Amino acid sequence: MKLATRINSFLPIYDNELEKVLGAFGDLGLDYVDLNYPEHAEGVSPSNMKKMLEGNNLKLNGVALRFRSEFINGELGNSDPKVAKNALDLCKAAADYCRETGGKVVTIWLGFDGFDYSFQINYKKVWNQLKKAFTEIADYAPDLQISIEYKPFQPRAYAFIDSMGVAGMMLNDINRENVGVTLDYCHMLMKHENPAFGADIFGSMGKLYGVHLNDGYGLNDDGLMIGSATPFKTLEFLYYVKKHQFDGVIYFDTFPIIEHASKECEQNMKMIKLLDKMIDHLGLDYIQSIIDKNDAVEANQLMIDFWSAANK
Repeated sequence: MKLATRINSFLPIYDNELEKVLGAFGDLGLDYVDLNYPEHAEGVSPSNMKKMLEGNNLKLNGVALRFRSEFINGELGNSDPKVAKNALDLCKAAADYCRETGGKVVTIWLGFDGFDYSFQINYKKVWNQLKKAFTEIADYAPDLQISIEYKPFQPRAYAFIDSMGVAGMMLNDINRENVGVTLDYCHMLMKHENPAFGADIFGSMGKLYGVHLNDGYGLNDDGLMIGSATPFKTLEFLYYVKKHQFDGVIYFDTFPIIEHASKECEQNMKMIKLLDKMIDHLGLDYIQSIIDKNDAVEANQLMIDFWSAANK
């Protein structure tokens, strides 16, 4: 199992120094790192970043775009052609940095491509603009996985790519082999999606490129420790991740505020290993046999079986 966690959760307690954070990751026994781009890459060349990672027995999974300042009214879909081009150029620069540092996934979350009011944007124009931009990024970096991360809202009242359905439609329109999705568990709860549904559909298509694991109550991007609010849903989600042989990195996108980041990460690692063990104990075939019965009582009994397995 390949695991990574959120750098920004650690920076405040490690003097906002990336190298110290990477040292803490190494001490925790994590294997991989996801960098925010350009935030974590500023002033650090790909070769120097690679040395820092290797010095702590870490590898780069990929980079996640972070758009600031000029992009608050939209990124790739911005109505100002100059701003939209700047966003596109930033994605290409992120791809270059990812490749040169040894990563394979470029995650694009368009937090500002959306709207807050009726009659505020031209929906079809923005759709076509995003399609064209993603296609250009995919063709610019055919050796990398370009992964679209969706979220229903925050910071905009309505995000443009807001759900598994809209993300799937966009993938279909882009029609590139190297474009897929990153599923963020909390984002899916916010949309009132069942996370396992998305994991099954995108996983079966070979389009699941990233997993951001956390937990929450569905009204907000809570970023709680995994399995803390919806453990049975988390188990089902991980079942499909495992069934479809997801070989990427599982990234703990959790937000410790009161808790110490290292302790919180250790708890996430304990929990995911326990859940994984529970799935292995019952076996994929047995779990599938229960699903195939389409029986609510049998499905409920499966929850008891899982907990029994945890105590063996």
